Amino acid sequence: MLGLLLNERECRELDYILRKELDEMLLDLKDQRIDESIRRAIEARYHVIFRMFARFAPPNELSRYAR
Repeated sequence: MLGLLLNERECRELDYILRKELDEMLLDLKDQRIDESIRRAIEARYHVIFRMFARFAPPNELSRYAR
């Protein structure tokens, strides 16, 4: 396990980056043209990034990205 010390501005920026990444992956997962093996890889990455986002976001915002 690694630790990370962020100031408020860096925390907001990381929050923004994680949200945008989650939004893009949700769009990709809804796209029926994407191959199943690629979809599984996106899903695995989605879970990792969602867990990272869960450390920053309030619980009411997590429901937007919960799968």
